[in-house]
Amino acid sequence: MTIDVRTTLAVIAGQRQAVIAEGPDALKFLQGQLSQDLDALAPGEAGWSLLLHPQGKISAWFRITRVTNDRFVIDVDAGWADEVLTRLNRFKLRTDIDISLAPWESLTIVGPGADESQLGGVEHDMITSWAGVAVRDVFGPALGGASVDAPELSTEQFTALRIEAGVPKMGSELDESTIPAAAGIVEQSVSFTKGCYTGQELVARIDSRGNNVPKRLLSVVFAGDVVPSAEAAVMAGDAAIGSITSASYSEQLGAAVGLAYISRAGEVGQSVTTYVSGVPVTGELRELPLVRG
Repeated sequence: MTIDVRTTLAVIAGQRQAVIAEGPDALKFLQGQLSQDLDALAPGEAGWSLLLHPQGKISAWFRITRVTNDRFVIDVDAGWADEVLTRLNRFKLRTDIDISLAPWESLTIVGPGADESQLGGVEHDMITSWAGVAVRDVFGPALGGASVDAPELSTEQFTALRIEAGVPKMGSELDESTIPAAAGIVEQSVSFTKGCYTGQELVARIDSRGNNVPKRLLSVVFAGDVVPSAEAAVMAGDAAIGSITSASYSEQLGAAVGLAYISRAGEVGQSVTTYVSGVPVTGELRELPLVRG
């Protein structure tokens, strides 16, 4: 069933996981590990942050909430909580902080009235906007049985909304080989005034050079409804200039859409081609986001 989330409320489960970091040294430790300035967050406020490897590549990208002065909740794409735990615990030496996987399920409520839906057992609640559509992530110990009077959104439709909004996902657009500037997430995730944190050297160096990177994340709008697969090559003539990272069909645009890392040889407005089962599918490179809210 096709759902228009701009007019109809819908839900999808299991899209995110949560990690809890708490203790007397929580703020000091996390401030030295994350790109976001946690000192600037008041209790109850949240921001997006990068957790980097020492070489400056991405370990994880997530939203972090300062619940109290010594308790933080990190929510990350499903399947990546273990990476957050492993990376943070590796650097936790002689520090009074406990970092653990939250024993919660997650439910994402999408569309008009998402912020008004009442659920019991919610321990953590975050709302944002994708392409003008409310996206609310709720977490709690027993949300699997939670009742929301709304149809279930398919993974394909949720992916289409994410692509329209230009939101990268861990495991698709982001992994340990990704330079943050290439994904276009530095502005919302990095403080250049907070002081030192692990991996900052590469981020600062690229910023000083105008964020000039070998490739960058763009969107592709295809001519028709044929959806290419992830990792499909993006061609300009006979030359491969990038590859698809995510793709789905957008009801909003009436076409297949995708995210792709494109080299310097590609530019916005350029016609490109990819192949689906050996058949060429044409498209056009676009800036992010595809749909503005």
